Parts: sequence; C-alpha cells; structure tokens
Amino acid sequence: MSSTILTTILMLGILAIGLAVVLYIVAQKFKVVEDARIDEVENLLPGANCGGCGSTGCRAFAELVVKSDDISPLFCPVGGNETMAKIAEMLGKKVEAKEPVIAVVRCSGSCENRPRTNEFDGAVSCAVMAATYSGDTDCSFGCLGKGDCVVACEFDAIHINPETLLPEIDETKCTACGACVKACPKLLVELRKKGPKNRRIYVSCMNKDKGPVARKECKTACIACAICRKNCEFEAITIETNLAYIDADKCRLCRKCVDTCPMGSIKEVNFPPRKKDTEI
Repeated sequence: MSSTILTTILMLGILAIGLAVVLYIVAQKFKVVEDARIDEVENLLPGANCGGCGSTGCRAFAELVVKSDDISPLFCPVGGNETMAKIAEMLGKKVEAKEPVIAVVRCSGSCENRPRTNEFDGAVSCAVMAATYSGDTDCSFGCLGKGDCVVACEFDAIHINPETLLPEIDETKCTACGACVKACPKLLVELRKKGPKNRRIYVSCMNKDKGPVARKECKTACIACAICRKNCEFEAITIETNLAYIDADKCRLCRKCVDTCPMGSIKEVNFPPRKKDTEI
C-alpha cells in the first residue's frame, strides 16, 4: 500500500517537473521584451490619460512614440510643445513645434437671444436630450446646456454660465485635449488656433437653416448673408449650408467681418477695447 502511494507521489512529482519545464520553454520562446524607453517617455508625459493625443492613454501614446520613426504627426496636447521637445531629445528624433489651439464654443444662443419655447423633463444629459428631440428652443442646432462637455473635461476648464445657460471656456485651464469636442452631440465645440496674443475670430453659430428661419430662431444666428465674405480681403471666409466659416489659417484678424455682420454672429476674443469715435 505504501509503495503504491510513493509511486503515485513520484509520478506526480515527475509530471509537475515536466510541465514546469514545458511552461518555461514556452514562456521563453514567446517572451516579449518591452523597450525600456517606453517607461522613460511615459514619465515625461503629464499622465492625464485624456485621449487627446488619439491614443487610449499616456502609456499607449508612449509606445506609439517609441515605435514610430517619424513622430512629427504625434502630439500631446496637455504637455504641449515643451513635452514633445523633451521626448524628441530623449529619443534622438525630430519634432516640429505646433501652433497651440484652444476650445471655442460656437453658439451664442443665450436665453436672451434664443428664448426657451418648451421644457425638457428628462435625464440631465445633452446626449439623451439630443437623441429624444431637437431641444428646448426653436433652434435645433444650438447648445442644449445640460453640461456633457463639463463632465467630460478633466481639467475643470469649462462651465455652464447660469444666466446664459451656455458653456464657457477657461483659457487658463484648457489643454485642448478635445474631450469636450467629442462630448457635444451638437458639434458646437471646436479646437481653433489660439492666435497671436491669444486673439481669434470665429463664427459663433452652427445654425444651418435658411436666413429667415434662422433669424426667427435666434437673434444672433448666422443668416448666410455673405456680407462678411464680401468684406474679407484675405478670402478667409466661406459659406456652406447656409453658414459662414472663418479659416484661422487665412484670417488676419482685421475684424472687418465683426464690424459688418448684421447679426453679431462673429465673435472676437482677447482684442483690446475699440477706440470710440470722438466728435471734433
């Protein structure tokens, strides 16, 4: 009886040793050696894991940077040019500085400009609201004001103004990660170039209805009258689907479009106060 037990134990021991050897050989054969530089690059990144770079997180972005021969198309919006320069120096690769961008909200439909005509009694979510009906105003293109963009921002850079019910961007906190852009079901948030001295001009409207209809829906809606385009000397303004758009690459910030827009749809940011005409 005892010999049978000893034989069984011996056989199990030999089997265990054999399996361990097989597992070791398989592990060595399929072992993946990770590039140590990935950890170094990850340590240089801000660790926000916001996805603004297009990757699932900072670790995935670090792997992509290390494996890419050309990292010029890659960019960490949170770390910015400074972080990318450090990464390039560490890897011995070249990268060009990119012009900084910032989020802008393309809607001026405040409660005053775009009166509420009905009430939504449902989940406090822009996504849910947009999926169920057009909104609580006559403009089906405007901001829903439920704050999905606020929830999506990990940097506390966007808040809903309680008076206008419109989101406002805090320029000192915005990292241009793009989370708010993805969160808005109405596609009202755009990443635009900050511009020289942080000055920029853009059409703060996304209403694609025809002029007379848009005018009734919102006091500051773009009516595609083309006056701004006619007055732009740099061909920076185009009109498509009843809506004007300003190309930041062509715009020279002359502000003629702002002055001539009859609806006040074009917004200027961070410009000095205009000099008032004085009577001679």
